[in-house]
Amino acid sequence: MPVTHPTDSYTAQTTLPIDKPALQVENLSFQYPDGHIALRGVSLRVQPGEKVALVGPNGAGKSTLMLHLNGLLQGEGEITVADLMMEKDNFPVIRAQVGMVFQNPDDQLFSPTVFEDVAFGPLHMGLSEDEVRHRVGQALTQVGMGEHGDRLSHHLSMGQKKRVAIATVLAMQPAILVLDEPASGLDPRGRRGLIELLQELPQTMLVSTHDMRLVQELFPRLVIMDDGRIVADGLTVELLANQALLEAHGLEQP
Repeated sequence: MPVTHPTDSYTAQTTLPIDKPALQVENLSFQYPDGHIALRGVSLRVQPGEKVALVGPNGAGKSTLMLHLNGLLQGEGEITVADLMMEKDNFPVIRAQVGMVFQNPDDQLFSPTVFEDVAFGPLHMGLSEDEVRHRVGQALTQVGMGEHGDRLSHHLSMGQKKRVAIATVLAMQPAILVLDEPASGLDPRGRRGLIELLQELPQTMLVSTHDMRLVQELFPRLVIMDDGRIVADGLTVELLANQALLEAHGLEQP
């Protein structure tokens, strides 16, 4: 199913064209205003349906890369989402296609209730009230929070907040999920629930994490970043077996 074009209603499609990369980054560089160079010629291609882990030490450029994938940051280079170039006119469609989940769920939960948080995106897509309610119910059910719509968001546990933050994105029906440290701050039960949720979701995924056990269990492909560059990209099982490579970039075997 082709993606929607900017002149159409920008309801996202959860199925991407199989003959094009879901995400393509070509020679992307970015420097912050203070002069810090965060990305140095990064190129990356993610195919539809892939689940890819992105790892590296703090300051490697992982979060900066992710913020480029729906136009929150704009560096030098080219980014394509399905068949759409990352440019201002395409931002509404791309931001509906690429669901971004931040490390801290409080950055995404700002409404009085869980229902209102999850409804925020669909409401701003101009959908009908019935469709908004349907999407909210569906998204909350997907993340195991279907009975919590009336809860106050700030009263939830960290694991529950993480699930609701993911639901706010799922309600937009994106084709691609980009998650930054989704397992951080979770207890073992919350972490296990998150793994089960991510295993079940059909979307293409790019997930930044320091949790190497999560990488080993969930992601067939692994991308390692360091000092603003991609230093390795391949099968997770092979890269995790390369202890010298991991140690050289501040990582540990699970």
